[in-house]
Amino acid sequence: MTTALIISQVLLWIVLGLTILGGLALARQIGVLYERVAPVGALTPTHGPALGSAAPRLKLTALDGQNVEIGGPATSGRSTLVLFVSAQCPVCKVLIPTVRDVAHKERLNLIMAGDAPEEEQRSLIERHSLTDLPFVNSAELGRAYAVDKLPHAVLIDEAGVIAGRGLVNSREHLESLIVARDTGMRSVQDYLSVAKG
Repeated sequence: MTTALIISQVLLWIVLGLTILGGLALARQIGVLYERVAPVGALTPTHGPALGSAAPRLKLTALDGQNVEIGGPATSGRSTLVLFVSAQCPVCKVLIPTVRDVAHKERLNLIMAGDAPEEEQRSLIERHSLTDLPFVNSAELGRAYAVDKLPHAVLIDEAGVIAGRGLVNSREHLESLIVARDTGMRSVQDYLSVAKG
């Protein structure tokens, strides 16, 4: 073998070794990043009714004229998901089909809510085919649950206790409310810290 060939093979082995070390270092960093970027649940506000407390009980009238009672033990034996939306909220429009799907799969009573001019709400109902759901247009309801940003969801368990609530922008946020109800944990972060410990 010539000297040039030996040197090139040695350099090739060095490059291969460095590539393997770089791959291992990258794999480690991906693991660290995965731990730091854990799933995030609904952004729970610090004001308003606390998780685990009795949901404010309100008797309201939906836009279609039916009486709707929010809070208190559910006669259906199912949890109730109240989603606060607006026709002016682009995220709300995208989230509505997802909310319907989650409510169906989790067997939740779904109530849509808002606080806007009635004609705006009726337009939203028509555009998104929400005529089969109760839609409550009430500033009182929003104040009772301290809704300040949309879309906002409140999950009330069958006993009338607030199981989860907060700003929801995705399916993961909605599912975090279900996880909060099922585990008794206030947030996904609480759940992950217990799971690690």
